[in-house]
Amino acid sequence: MPRNIETVEKLSELVSSFICHAAGHLPDDVRAKLGEMRQIETEGFAPQIYDCMEENMKMADSLGRPSCQDTGIPQFFARVGTAFPYINEIEASLIEAVKKATVRAPLRHNAVEVFDEYNTGNNIGHHIPWIDWELVPDSDELELYFYMAGGGCSLPGMAKVLMPLEGYDGIAKAVFDQMTTYGVNACPPCLVGIGIAGSAEVAAKLSKKALLRPVGSHNPNPKAAQMESLMEEGLNSIGIGPGGFGGKLSVMGVNIEQASRHPATLAMGLSTACWAHRRAGIRIRPDYTYDFFTHKGVSL
Repeated sequence: MPRNIETVEKLSELVSSFICHAAGHLPDDVRAKLGEMRQIETEGFAPQIYDCMEENMKMADSLGRPSCQDTGIPQFFARVGTAFPYINEIEASLIEAVKKATVRAPLRHNAVEVFDEYNTGNNIGHHIPWIDWELVPDSDELELYFYMAGGGCSLPGMAKVLMPLEGYDGIAKAVFDQMTTYGVNACPPCLVGIGIAGSAEVAAKLSKKALLRPVGSHNPNPKAAQMESLMEEGLNSIGIGPGGFGGKLSVMGVNIEQASRHPATLAMGLSTACWAHRRAGIRIRPDYTYDFFTHKGVSL
């Protein structure tokens, strides 16, 4: 149980406002990338699809509604300073924030209990919202990413363990095999997250965390960055295009994250984000002041 009910109320109010804004406003980097891609796509249905995306974003803002009806399963990625004074209240605050945002945003009811097969009606369920924890030594801040993982794109990820001799070509093949099955269902253009590790569960988690990186960023390892660029070029050449209607560009980018592997295994994971990539990041200090660093200049 949380130790301080007042803290839960304050923190949940802030995070609830954060969720509501993220539901209806794409992050700055995603909006900028979609604008760049619109300038390149001048043939076929592509221009109309991008125009529809722009109109959708304007209406979401003016009407105060989510930018997509599938507001996903709520996922949090929390980097918690070991000196953050409200560690004991974080989980309760995030759960309460989701309950509030479900009514305020509003968020679609997406939490269905496994085996019992019923919708909880408030986006709270067994291990939902999902919270991924990371401790940060010598910090008194909470860095929180919120991600709306939708059913058509972000949730149908995959992970597998390859034989080491399949190498990085095997990883590329697995990615292309999967991406070409998505088509219109994934609401392209997609941001592609790839995790490379020694086991399937680590690779899968890294692939999701790769989606938290800014569009256009690159892995600091030069070889990994080269693989990102080559795979982006290759996926764009397929011609899926915006909305799956064909075009020059099919992905916003490819982000790769890696962990050291066992000599006998080479695991890969794949996660994708649709064009409405509702990823938001906020840094909260002990006095409840904050930086909303994915949406510059926004006050909650």
